[in-house]
Amino acid sequence: MKMYTFEQERMQSTWENVVEFDLSESGVHPVSLKDLQEMGLDIEELINTPIGYSQSNGTIELRELLTAQYPGATIDHIEVTNGTSEANYIVCQTLVEPGDEVVFQVPNYMQLHALSRSWGATSKHFAIRYDKNWEPDWDEFEQVLSNNTKFIYVTNPNNPTGSIFSRDAMERIIEGIDRSGAYLIADEVYQGAELDGNLTSSFWGMSDRVIVTSGLSKAYSIPGVRIGWIVGPPEIVAECWRRHDLITIGPNKLSDMIARVAVRPENRKKLYARTAQILGSNKEIFKRWVESFDGFFDYIEPKAGAMAFLKYNAGIPSIELVDRIRVKRDVLVVPGAHLGLEGFIRINIGPPREKFEKSLARIKAEIDEIRVAV
Repeated sequence: MKMYTFEQERMQSTWENVVEFDLSESGVHPVSLKDLQEMGLDIEELINTPIGYSQSNGTIELRELLTAQYPGATIDHIEVTNGTSEANYIVCQTLVEPGDEVVFQVPNYMQLHALSRSWGATSKHFAIRYDKNWEPDWDEFEQVLSNNTKFIYVTNPNNPTGSIFSRDAMERIIEGIDRSGAYLIADEVYQGAELDGNLTSSFWGMSDRVIVTSGLSKAYSIPGVRIGWIVGPPEIVAECWRRHDLITIGPNKLSDMIARVAVRPENRKKLYARTAQILGSNKEIFKRWVESFDGFFDYIEPKAGAMAFLKYNAGIPSIELVDRIRVKRDVLVVPGAHLGLEGFIRINIGPPREKFEKSLARIKAEIDEIRVAV
């Protein structure tokens, strides 16, 4: 079986630990164990815990805590995974068979685009349009959706644009899956990373064909523990668990312990507030930086997520532009070509302030050099 390359992840894993400044990330600066200790994490218990196997689909306690976020869900609706990426992988593997059709919102996080093609599916897409304030192209949506569609994959809030579906848009997508018999995989890992503090509505509960994936990496700012989850119909979740047994078996025991602290309602609120504070501060720095280019960049300010998706006014392909910034300025950003839309770059807006300002200054120096050459 041929496995297609997940281009974005391959680029990041190659360079993110080599460059001096990594702005290819899409989360805010992570919390520490000390931060979590202040929220009730018992470090002594963590130290003294035998490092054995944990419950393979997530401890009952963690799944019970997660049900509070998804009204009507029970522990049988939830599977805990090693990050949201594993949640997406397992759901895709569970649903897709050779010859299926799958539909992707673009631009997007393209993991499942590579996976579904690797497993013999035909990939189609519908755009969210920059010229329409990232509103879906509904004509395109209707054209690509059919009775042969196995699933639609969306990120909401969206990676990379930071846009959020309106309620009307969500209802229209749900009408589409109910009419076609497809599933909706709603990757909601950026829920809680809204810049205005207003929590994005979940697709959960809008149809019995909705499957939500999420995790601790983005809004919670705890990527290193690699905890994610699937929320879906019990029969789908049970099938995901069967496949999980064949991949990584289960999540890390210590990570499960940390997650149980992080997802408590009072701590979730604190972690979301921390994320919003960092993004709110950096957003103003970033806005002034974009304005300093006098029209070289255009962008729609993100509503959520620790990233901005910039349209640039130059003929250079995005991969070439990103490579040039990396080689000459030692800063890594993400090309729009890896996210399904050429002519854009994605820049992380969640680092510590000093690192953020230094990174932006280096990018500006390279862009200024390009503009002079043109």
